[in-house]
Amino acid sequence: MTDFVHWYPLREAVQHAPPETGVFQIRVADGLLDYPQGKSAMVYYGQATDLRDSIQQVAREHNEADFLCRHQSSEQPAVLLEFVLNNFERRFGTAPSWPTPSS
Repeated sequence: MTDFVHWYPLREAVQHAPPETGVFQIRVADGLLDYPQGKSAMVYYGQATDLRDSIQQVAREHNEADFLCRHQSSEQPAVLLEFVLNNFERRFGTAPSWPTPSS
């Protein structure tokens, strides 16, 4: 059901993400984050009517952090988003979350 493109730097979204409907994933570039049932690099899943615009907005909000992104165009992004989120939550015990900055 999922056929995401290769990972690319979040700040390069304009070069990779199309202005199409779909789902995107964002992960830390290095390392893994602790979740209740394991470790994962994933921090966010989102859906968009325009992947390029939505991913660029996220990139602007997190411009100082080193994240990777990938996307999948979909005519039914809500269905795909529910599928990937449910799989993540089942495996890791919670939804993905952005890491809190170190003090």
